[in-house]
Parts: sequence; structure tokens; C-alpha cells
Amino acid sequence: MPINKKMLTTLRKMIYPEKDLRETYKLERRMVNLAHPHMLKPFYKIWDHEIKVGDHQIPVRLFFPQKEGVYPLMIFFHGGGFVTGNIDSYSKVCTRLANKTGHIVLSVDYRLAPEHPFPAGLEDCYAVVKEVVSHTLLFNHPLEKVTLIGDSAGANLAAAVSLLARDRGEFQVEQQILLYPATYNDYSDASPFPSVKENGKDYLLTQTRMANYLSLYVSDPKELQNPYVAPLLAEDLTNQPRTLMITAEFDLLRDEGKAYGEKLKAAGNEVEFYEIPEAIHGFFALPPLFEEVKTCYTIINRFLSKGTEDERNKNTSLEASR
Repeated sequence: MPINKKMLTTLRKMIYPEKDLRETYKLERRMVNLAHPHMLKPFYKIWDHEIKVGDHQIPVRLFFPQKEGVYPLMIFFHGGGFVTGNIDSYSKVCTRLANKTGHIVLSVDYRLAPEHPFPAGLEDCYAVVKEVVSHTLLFNHPLEKVTLIGDSAGANLAAAVSLLARDRGEFQVEQQILLYPATYNDYSDASPFPSVKENGKDYLLTQTRMANYLSLYVSDPKELQNPYVAPLLAEDLTNQPRTLMITAEFDLLRDEGKAYGEKLKAAGNEVEFYEIPEAIHGFFALPPLFEEVKTCYTIINRFLSKGTEDERNKNTSLEASR
């Protein structure tokens, strides 16, 4: 079932005068929690854990494919504008992701703004990836290849973790999947990206909402110029992971996602780019009966399969040279 014009028209009619998110974010969190209650006896295989970093614990949840087996790992950062969302609200998404890709999916419950502004959430995400890649806390051996994936704000965090990993030199991210990422810092009418004005008022994610999310995420407006907040501002994008960039046609973030993918490619990185026609921001969380979701999984699995094949060929070449 595709997202058709009738549904898009309905979405436009759902837009109402927006309240200041800076005053209502707690209410929105409660609504998200009510809509996605924690299931004590889930119908999927999970393992809840906590990773200690400094003076706090970072909750994580691992989702396993239904069939028994040895699977590669994917680390997922959820969306929600850095302000809302949690492990429970994305459990269905991560369950589906595990089963449809044949990966163990580790979802990170990073700290949220404004109580924990930038870089708290980013540092949580970075710390989890570092722990998983470098140590044996969650697995019986260090993992040499991990895929990062995130949607919206979560995709921003994935891109920022990859930048941090290169800059700090503590580990290397092999590949990342960025679903309609936020990569820039301006959602006013002065934005250089046409999609902001084209799609910034008629759909659920609006220019006002994005501006509010960013104002809650950073404690100082000067931080909006930080490439770990807005990865598109990074002057050096060399040595970044193999990247899959997926954007949505009717999303105000569409053009900045494409611009980031193009900038990554220009810096010498391997990048695949796809725009899903007639899709809206957040479509990945829709039920799998939607054609846009089916298409997205086809693209993701093709990307993952190619990465696995390239790794096998690389290992074969190394063995042959010995």
C-alpha cells in the first residue's frame, strides 16, 4: 500500500497552529510513552542491558532475529528531535529491522535534551559504540564490523558519531545508514535548501518544530555552528564510513540529506543515495505493508549484502597474498 495523494491531503489538514515545543515537550514525551508502553512479556526476543559510562548508566536493548543463528550487529539511534523518543517507542521498528535484515539490533536510550543538552546524547551514543567495538561487555569478542543506523535526529547522531570516531581515533565505523537525517542548522525561510520551504509547513515535521528542536538541543546558539550538531558544516569529511543515504520526497530535511551525501562522496567516501517518492518524514516507522517501507528495506538489504560481499572479497585477497 503506497502513501497516496489522499493520505497526503489528510496530513495537510491535520496541521494546526503550533504551540511552542519548548513549553510542551514534556507533554509530548508523555504522549509518546502512552502510545508505546513497555511490554513486560514482549512477543519478540530482546535483552535489556545498561552500559556504565562515567557517573551514569546508558540503557540499551538488543533485538534478535526470530531464527536462531550468528548475526552481525547494527546499532540504532532513534529519532525524536533529540527531545522525545526512547527504546520502547522504537521497539516495533527495531524488531522489524532485526528480522528483515538478519542483524542483531542494539537500540540506544541516549539522554534527551533539554535536561541533557548537546553533547550529552551524542557522547552516550559514542560511548556505546566504543564499548561494543572495543570491549567484551556485551559480546564474547570484539566486533570488527558494526553498522550504525538512525532516523532523523538519530541519523544526525550516527553521522556525528562517525565524525567523532575519526577525529578521536579510538575506533572506526565501517558503514552507516542515514534515514532522512538532520544535517544542517537553519529551518527559516532563509534556508539554502528548497525542501525546507516546499515541505516545511504542510506536513507534520515543520520548520517551526525543527527550529524548536534545535533550540532545545543546544544550550548556546553558537553550538549550532558545531559540525557535531550540523554535520554538513564539517570542513573535512574524509575517512568516513561507507554510507547509505535515504531521504523522503515530502520532507523538509530532504535536500540537506542529499547535500550531505554529495559532500561525503566528494570527499572520497563510498555513498549510495536514494530518495523515496511520495514518502514523508518518519515513514520508516510505518507498518511494513506500506510500499515506501518495503522499498526502504530492499535498499537497506542490498546495501548490507554488498558490504558483506566486499568484505569477503577483501579477506579472500588478503589470504591469497600471504
